[in-house]
Amino acid sequence: MELKTVELQPKIQVKKSRKLSLKHRRNLLRWGISYTLLTLLAVVTIMPFLWTVSTSLKGQNETIFSYPPNFIPENLTFENFVTVWNTLNLPLYLWNSVVLSFWGVLLPLFFCSLAAFPLARMNFKGKNLVFMTILATMMIPGEVTMIPVYLTISKLGLIGTYSGVILPGVVSAFAIFLMRQAFIAIPKELDESAIIDGANAWQIWWHILLPMVKPMLATLAILKFIGAWNNFLWPLLILEDSSMYPLTVGLYELKGTFVSNTRLIAAGALIALIPILIVFIAFQSYFIKSAYSSAVKG
Repeated sequence: MELKTVELQPKIQVKKSRKLSLKHRRNLLRWGISYTLLTLLAVVTIMPFLWTVSTSLKGQNETIFSYPPNFIPENLTFENFVTVWNTLNLPLYLWNSVVLSFWGVLLPLFFCSLAAFPLARMNFKGKNLVFMTILATMMIPGEVTMIPVYLTISKLGLIGTYSGVILPGVVSAFAIFLMRQAFIAIPKELDESAIIDGANAWQIWWHILLPMVKPMLATLAILKFIGAWNNFLWPLLILEDSSMYPLTVGLYELKGTFVSNTRLIAAGALIALIPILIVFIAFQSYFIKSAYSSAVKG
């Protein structure tokens, strides 16, 4: 019996090693396929950006719409950027975009987190109905509400002002949803302890909850900044004085009546992209932390 058991042990070990090696190969194959697909998706996604960079660095005599596309400029030049800077009043447009983006980020963070607080931490009659109604507004396209909002802004006398550009985007259902989910993840025992210590609802929201959802606030700030910075149609409709135009609307002046200089438009688009990259890099750690915490909780 002892000899048989000794003979069986190597066979069992060989079977286990084969199973492990087979499982390891399957995992490697799965990872290889996943990374290959992700790499192809990343290449397809970054191609328009690389084409824009290449176009902005090409001279006037180089072809842009060639097939297959030529991503490496024959004569590298920064003349397009200099022309855009000299043609447009970029410092003024940049400052206008900074003003609109600052209030377009600060006000939504304040009001959306304030609206999400009672939906997440308080109990009142009809709370779920209110929340579902807010979510239902996400199914309404922005083009449908544009005319009623424009008429409202006109009635309020805000045409041609920054307030008319900023106020329609102060509250959004998506931002309220994000902040509500962030507040729900915090234990309610903290609220009860704060109430015992004499804190009111405002103090609980400001001093306890907001510091604990900084990653979600940073994520929402990035999304709102990108939306406010890239906003084009609404400022074009509301603003009447060209000296108040943000950068996106100011770049529209590069488009001619019959002919457009694609090189200059590409250079202007890259200039407008720089602040977005700076903000994203600055808040990147919070963004990753928010995505990681959401994945773990899910």
